[in-house]
Amino acid sequence: MTAPVRPRVRGAVLALLMFAAWSGPAAALFDDEEARKRIEQTNQRLAQVQKQLEDRLATLEGQMKSQGLVDLFNQVELVKADVARMRGQIEVLNHELAEAQKRQRDLYIDLDTRVRKLEGGPQPAAGAAGSLAAAPGAAPAGGFVPPPSGPAAAGAMPPGSTAGPVAGALPPGAAGTAMPAVAAPPPAGARPPDAAAEQRAYDAALENFRKGNYPAATSGFQSFVKTWPKSPLAPSAQYWIGNAQFAQRDYRGAIASQRALIAQFPDSQKVPDALLNIGSAQFELGEAGASRRTLEELIAKYPQSEAAAKARGRLGQR
Repeated sequence: MTAPVRPRVRGAVLALLMFAAWSGPAAALFDDEEARKRIEQTNQRLAQVQKQLEDRLATLEGQMKSQGLVDLFNQVELVKADVARMRGQIEVLNHELAEAQKRQRDLYIDLDTRVRKLEGGPQPAAGAAGSLAAAPGAAPAGGFVPPPSGPAAAGAMPPGSTAGPVAGALPPGAAGTAMPAVAAPPPAGARPPDAAAEQRAYDAALENFRKGNYPAATSGFQSFVKTWPKSPLAPSAQYWIGNAQFAQRDYRGAIASQRALIAQFPDSQKVPDALLNIGSAQFELGEAGASRRTLEELIAKYPQSEAAAKARGRLGQR
């Protein structure tokens, strides 16, 4: 029994050896296929993850763009609101400026009226002479009182008086005969007969200036100066010509008009204001040096005037 067993054992060993030899390459082949499959699966997962990341990035970029447009829209709305608010403020400032200019014109007119009263300028005619003539016992215009006539003349001399006859008394035998009235000479500086027309022309031009109708005011004052060059109102009219031209931005014309005032009426109280107006016009023309020299001349020549005080303030601001 020993002999047959050995071949069987040998066959079994050989069979095991053959199986081991065959199973080794097969197992190795099986491991390579599995690795490939896993690699492919991993690549697919990576591709999926990459695609998901790209999709998420695209979504984020879209959201960022949308958010940027929203922010830009909000900023535009804020700018619009600021512009509307600024427009409202500009309208308010324009209104306040117009009111300030109106108050300034009224102040100028009030000052001009007061200066005319101080200078003894003509006042508006109110028919005062007619009312005096109609009043009983009132003196006629010009202050001339006619001499008494009739019995009043005879009783003008006290009884027993040795003095000569009263001037204007009737001579003897002429009782009841009125003496002709002798016109008194007009006082020095009396106004011409057309003083009422003169005043109306000046007031009409001044009213146009007050209303802001500067071309009509300029024309009216120029006509006044041409018609009444010797009038007490002529310096004021010449000054308002320059002011009206300045209001129309005709700065060269304003300078010429104010210089004409200074040349023709050097003693007028309007001369300091004329120099101030010239300095302002020069500054508006960009002639800062000439403007400063004019204001310095105003301060030097008229240091106590209100115009000099304004000139000092302007020189301090520049």
